[in-house]
Order: sequence, then C-alpha cells, then structure tokens
Amino acid sequence: MAAQNTFKFERINKDDVALLVIDHQVGLFQLTRDIQADQFRNNVLAHAELAKVFNLPTVLTTSAETGPNGPLPKEILDMHPNAPLIKRNGEVDAWDNEDFRKAVKATGKKQVIIAGITTDVCTAFLALSLRAEGYTVFANAEASGALSKRIADDANARMRAAGVHVLSMFAIMSDLMRDWRNTPGSTQLLPFLDKYLAVYGYLARGHAAAVDRGTILPGESE
Repeated sequence: MAAQNTFKFERINKDDVALLVIDHQVGLFQLTRDIQADQFRNNVLAHAELAKVFNLPTVLTTSAETGPNGPLPKEILDMHPNAPLIKRNGEVDAWDNEDFRKAVKATGKKQVIIAGITTDVCTAFLALSLRAEGYTVFANAEASGALSKRIADDANARMRAAGVHVLSMFAIMSDLMRDWRNTPGSTQLLPFLDKYLAVYGYLARGHAAAVDRGTILPGESE
C-alpha cells in the first residue's frame, strides 16, 4: 500500500501576513558579500515596498543604530513613516526584545515575511524564534545577505529544516498576488517589477512596444 502523501502546500495569505524589515542598516550593508552590492540594495528596497503594494502591516527594527550599525536606509523610513520602528539596544535575536514581540503580535497575523542582515544571524535567529512561537515564516532570500554564499546556504538550510519557507522576492510577490487579474494585480505589480526586476519589466515594455507600434520583420513570424 502506498504511503499517504502528507505534504501541505502553505500559501502566503495577504490578509493574514505581516512583513518585517530586520536590521537592513546602512552600516551593516558592507557585511553582505554573497550578492553584488547594488543588486542587494535593490532587493532590500523591493522587500520593503512589497508591504506598500499589498498594504501589509509592517514592523521595522534596528540593532544598536547609534553605533557603527547605523540607521535604516532613508528610502525604507520614507516608505513606512507610520510603521513601528523598534530600536534594539543589545538583543541579537529581535524576538528577545519585548517591544518587538509586542509589535509583531499586535499585527494579529499568523504569517510573517522576513528579511535581514545577516542571513545567518538576523534572519535565521528570528525565523527560528517565530517558528517556535507557531508562526508560518517566509524568508526573502534575495533581501537577506551574508558574508559568503556558504554561510547563506547553511543558514537557509537550517531555516528550511525548521519549516521556514525560503523564497525569492518574485515568488513572494506572486503568491501574495495569486492572479494577475486581482487587485493588487498587473496594474500595480508591473510598475513594481519594472522598478525592481528589470528582466520582467523590460519583457512587459517590449510587449507593449510591439503592440503599440511593432512591425513583424520578414522571417520573424513563426
């Protein structure tokens, strides 16, 4: 008799998820060596803007920001002027900070999307703590950075072993959207992708240009 398939596909529910920005501080940015710097900056801002596009409750946190770690990027602060910003003075795992725990619990959500610097500490420690508290956790791998690819790979494996879903930004966006006909849908997400995922943005631009003023060249048609 074949074993019963017990796999359960856990989807992101845009009505039951909060987004967390963990220690994406300007001083810590240099600790990210597993991804090109300008690409990582793009990914960090995309992570934060997902919350704006989908109107997700958002919690920001920093660690010792008056020291060398520095503040969050101005762009993120401008995106979320009314979001709780928990300035931790010493706790490495954000969950160890009472104000942060209260802010996350106050969202009333059972799912969380997270990303931080570094993948092996800021993201992984919090992800494991959230799993222990019963949350469904989706880690944005592209907006979490580490000192090396090996460190990032090991941290992602550790999180996956604990049931954390480690995804790309595009996968997170797509699961939040579900259907291009939804709202937010193509009207909101194609401009987002044009800004943060150039290959898809230019795919859409190319299609629009072809429809608006394109001409099929001899030998081009299938």
